[in-house]
Amino acid sequence: MSEPTQSPQHAASGFAGSPISDYLGELAAKVPAPGGGAVAALHAAQAAALVAMVARYTTRAKDADHRPVIDRIVAAADIARERALTLADADAEAFTAVGAAYKLPKGTDSEATARTAAIHEALLEAARVPAAVIDAADEILALATELLPIGNPNVVTDIGAAAAAARAAAVTSQLNIEINVVSLPEEHAAAFSEALVRIEEITDRAETLHQEVLRAVRGG
Repeated sequence: MSEPTQSPQHAASGFAGSPISDYLGELAAKVPAPGGGAVAALHAAQAAALVAMVARYTTRAKDADHRPVIDRIVAAADIARERALTLADADAEAFTAVGAAYKLPKGTDSEATARTAAIHEALLEAARVPAAVIDAADEILALATELLPIGNPNVVTDIGAAAAAARAAAVTSQLNIEINVVSLPEEHAAAFSEALVRIEEITDRAETLHQEVLRAVRGG
């Protein structure tokens, strides 16, 4: 694993306060953070934003019967977006902590023991963050699925885009969990098995929603 260092600009502002051009510049730079974990969380944030946008367009007079559901979806999607942004920052922090743990001294037995414990705890946290992103993707996909039958048909493709972004968040998080747990003792790695098993189910649901959106667009 590379030894991460957080860029000064990102550390000062976080993802919520960074212009997208700055974020992309940092992502393209020869620095380990931000990386794939932040990308996964931001996929989830975009998915949530798309769901909220479609819901807000579903507030016409003809949508009055669905207003309580729409209001709930808007509120849940907005919360999910903010949580995903927080997870993007948490991923960068966790990755930085892993690098710091690997740099701890190991010259004596006690130092080596403390270093190993610190590495394991840092790797655990680095895996917990993408596991939380999977939870977020799951929730956002559920909101998108609930919204499709009642959402404004003029923006129905954005529900499909939300599903695609939620799927991307989940499968990218899978990679980030796998790379961290491979260095953990088996008993610690097992804690993430449930999250990893859910990936296939999430991708299947996302594909189903994608196909439903296509049928709606094609008038099928």
